Formats: sequence, structure tokens, C-alpha cells
Amino acid sequence: MSEEHDYEYEYNDKGEIVYYAVRPNKTQIKKDMAVLFALSEEISELSAAQVKQLELPDNIHKAIVEVSGMPHKGARKRLLKFITGQLNKIDLEPVLEKLARMKNKSAHAVREHHRVERWRDKLIAGGNDALTELLNEQPHADRQQLRQLLRNIQKETETAKPPKSSRLLYRYLKDLFKVEDESEFEDDQEFEDQDGSDFEDEDDLENG
Repeated sequence: MSEEHDYEYEYNDKGEIVYYAVRPNKTQIKKDMAVLFALSEEISELSAAQVKQLELPDNIHKAIVEVSGMPHKGARKRLLKFITGQLNKIDLEPVLEKLARMKNKSAHAVREHHRVERWRDKLIAGGNDALTELLNEQPHADRQQLRQLLRNIQKETETAKPPKSSRLLYRYLKDLFKVEDESEFEDDQEFEDQDGSDFEDEDDLENG
């Protein structure tokens, strides 16, 4: 994280103004810490496989694995602060690039799964007309298997049985549309205090 400094000046022997940084701007440090804390929380919500893909230093990786299974209490927050301090010490650009790629891939997977859900619901509600529309779009689909699944769904609905065939239809459509299973991201978490008030001063950086 870049630091914003307060500057003062004095005149040298030649009468020229010389500026020098007094100390890092405290407000900027708190903002940077808030951003890093939010990043720590976001990474802690990833799956173990996704965290591994970020290729974090061992101490950060171990802390992330530990914090991901902790309840939302004081100990978890302290460990997140530790992770925040450690993230502040490394080059985050490669990490952020990998995280962005994961998000894009995950967003695509979510859209594809929603597409499958819409087709499943459409087939159940629309009967033969919807099936014909699907077969026009996906001519390699198995008409007989789809008809059987839809008949089974209707029977299960009429007899109030568990929706086993509905789940089978979803899986069939997922394979038909070649939708891969992806670990989905949770919605972005709002950092509860955007001005970084959890961090009273720059000592929190050193404590990491």
C-alpha cells in the first residue's frame, strides 16, 4: 500500500525551499488498512483450492486456512488483523490479478448455472413446446430421456414425492450445456467500518 505523507518545508542556505515528509498521513494509513482488512476477509471466504491458487507466502496461507474455520468472534478478528499486517508487507498486484481472474471465472459459472436453472424450470412448466425449443437449440439432446424425466417430475409432483427427477433433469442439462462445477464466491462483504476505525494508528501495521 502506498503511503500519503504530510509535507513541511524550510529554506536552505541558498534561500531555496526544501520540502520533506514529516510522517505518513494517519487518515490514509487507516483507509489502506481498511481496504487490506476487507481483502483479508474476502480471501478467508475462498475455498482451500482457491487460496492455494493465490500462492501466498506460507505464514499468510496458514493464517488464512486457520481463520476460515473460526467463528466470527474476537479471536478471528485478531487473526484477520495479523493477516492484514502481513498483506501490507508483500506485493499485492499478483494476488489481486489472480483474485480478479477467479471472480470473472466464477461469475461466468454462476451465469451458466442460472441458464441451466431457467431451462429446467421452462421445461417443467412448458411441456412439449419448451422441449421442442430446447431440441432446436441443442439438437444432440436426448429427446427420449428428457421426456422420461419430465414424466417422472410430473408424477413426483402429483404424489408429493421428493423432487429426485427434477435434480436429475438439472444434472442432465448441466452436462448438456457443458457447465463446469465452480466454487462460487459469496457476495462482496461490506466492510463494517469503511474509515478504518478498527485501526487506531500505524502500530497495527507493525503488530502484523
